[in-house]
Amino acid sequence: MATNLQTPIDYLKGVGPNRADLLRKELGIHTYQDLINLFPNRYLDRTQYYKINQLNANTAEVQVIGKITGFKEIAQKRGKRLVANFQDETGSMELVWFRGQKWIKEGLKVNVPYVIFGKVSVFGGKFNMAHPDTELLVEHQQNLRSSMQPIYPSTEKLSNKGITNRIMTKIMQNLFLETGGKFAETLPENMREELKLVSKSKALFNVHFPVDSASLFKAQFRLKFEELFYIQLQLILKNLIHKSKIKGFPFEKVGPYFNTFFKAHLPFELTGAQKRVLKEIRQDLGNNAQMNRLLQGDVGSGKTIVALMSMLIALDNGFQACLMAPTEILSVQHYNGLKALCNDLDINIKLLTGSSKTSERRKIHDMLENGELDILIGTHALIEDKVKFKNLGLAIIDEQHRFGVKQRSKLWKKNSLPPHVLVMTATPIPRTLAMSVYGDLDISIIDELPPGRKAIKTVHRYDSNRLKVFRFIRDEIAKKRQIYIVYPLIQESAQMDYKDLMDGYESISREFPMPEYQISIVHGKMKPADKAFEMQRFIKGETQIMVATTVIEVGVNVPNASVMIIESAERFGLSQLHQLRGRVGRGAEQSYCILMTSHKLSENSKTRLQTMVSTNDGFEIAEVDLRLRGPGDIMGTQQSGVLNLRIADIIKDNDILKLARQHAKLLLEKDPSLGHAENAVVLETYRQMGKYKNIWNYIS
Repeated sequence: MATNLQTPIDYLKGVGPNRADLLRKELGIHTYQDLINLFPNRYLDRTQYYKINQLNANTAEVQVIGKITGFKEIAQKRGKRLVANFQDETGSMELVWFRGQKWIKEGLKVNVPYVIFGKVSVFGGKFNMAHPDTELLVEHQQNLRSSMQPIYPSTEKLSNKGITNRIMTKIMQNLFLETGGKFAETLPENMREELKLVSKSKALFNVHFPVDSASLFKAQFRLKFEELFYIQLQLILKNLIHKSKIKGFPFEKVGPYFNTFFKAHLPFELTGAQKRVLKEIRQDLGNNAQMNRLLQGDVGSGKTIVALMSMLIALDNGFQACLMAPTEILSVQHYNGLKALCNDLDINIKLLTGSSKTSERRKIHDMLENGELDILIGTHALIEDKVKFKNLGLAIIDEQHRFGVKQRSKLWKKNSLPPHVLVMTATPIPRTLAMSVYGDLDISIIDELPPGRKAIKTVHRYDSNRLKVFRFIRDEIAKKRQIYIVYPLIQESAQMDYKDLMDGYESISREFPMPEYQISIVHGKMKPADKAFEMQRFIKGETQIMVATTVIEVGVNVPNASVMIIESAERFGLSQLHQLRGRVGRGAEQSYCILMTSHKLSENSKTRLQTMVSTNDGFEIAEVDLRLRGPGDIMGTQQSGVLNLRIADIIKDNDILKLARQHAKLLLEKDPSLGHAENAVVLETYRQMGKYKNIWNYIS
């Protein structure tokens, strides 16, 4: 009878209730299934041994051959610790145990060769290893079936409680003995044959007990492909279900609003990328299914004009449209920009934000409900319960990652039939990440800038060069240009950063005194009205310098601003640096970005700064950011389920990811309901994935 892999881990030989409790808390291992999917995070070459004089404080887990020459017990506040002196011909070190001292001491022999394995640290000026794996050298040589020793994920608590890597390996051996090493297949036979994939049972055995690197590679490839295949299958299936189940308004025509604007009022020729994206959106809007599209475009690529033309199609079909932005500054800018573009089109556009007066709010609410209002621009004020549309046909969300899922869904629920949804971002998402996280969305990319834009010149300068930077600012102001000077504002140290900003403002004011120079200041502690007033002064050219925090990071458009100075640039992430740089370079003149730092920089900081200096390509920057920070940090916890991979790595395994997506698409094109006999194993595997059970409600 086959072993049930949902059996609690407590029942496995060598585990027991205490270890089971630790494994649950520390590694999230509850069942046999969880344990079999605890893959080694690396492999140790068992034929490689270190001498004690080769060790250092940064050495990872190592093997050392030597002898225990004696023991001593040292009293502590809580019990005792057992310390063994361990030496080879080059030196000595200490082995330390904080628990189980009696049976450890009884089980180890003095002056007999051992192989020890563990992490090296330095304490009291000596190398030591806490709770090491120990094995008699003679037994170690007899057990050397393979030169590769799997190293399993662990925690300090597991190690201190005696669950060492050797114990984990023994527990895994017991699991394979109990199951007979036989595991249900999870990929169709025809797919395995085409891709020359080993069986599930063979892959699992060879990833936990590899004989050589060739067998390990095949095992890892099979398991990585499977993991990525099912993620892609889920995302593509989710999109198919969305299109089949969530109906939308078919916008059947392109009428006078769109045509008049396109022929008579379009301020510039659309780029090839804008035309391509607009075509993709028009095709979506013409379908009976709700559009669910992500529009990516680098800073200054022209997403707003595409958004407006999409809204005009909604108006041509008798529907209303709205655009929701994350900040009041950005909402006001969108409103002013769209209002100017639509000046001659007889379109009623209004702005609704947290600062809107009560009388204005009531008026907007009434106009929305009776259909007098065509386009509403605003902040999260748009999702308030009192905001009711007569017939919302298109909802556009700018910088969508700044809104929570609940906030976005409240906007979609403004109609009984959900509106078409276009979410936009100027924060380029690495292609590998977009494929993994947003695979359920249709994605459009504006990957070229309007002609005539000059590339922003970016330089890195140290604080010691500040006087030269000030001279450069004076020269630019003399040419009637404007300057941004941005200070970091990090929540954990908001008070200190506020002081940095005000100190910086005073320093700039001394260097550029009134009345010759006018300086604006904008920060998060200001009232919205004061912030808007200062922004408008800068936009109108009444002030030459804007001293600010990152409130100007997204969307602010001042074509005359030619210099962006970022103070303490090492404290910003790559994405933020790129967004801030995008506030300049919006006019015809040459623009500059100056990254100011101290001389003391980490290697990561140096890489970020060098990347900014070497390229203006947001997608290239996003790929570097992904390598430096990893997917979890970039996407946050929202998509942690998708990114919580057991064995695959979307950065290193990009080729496998593409292959998995290709085969998932192909399978669903041929068998969208997974009803074919040869795909029964896929259907069953999917049903077992409780994580995705909600999807099967639609299919069955």
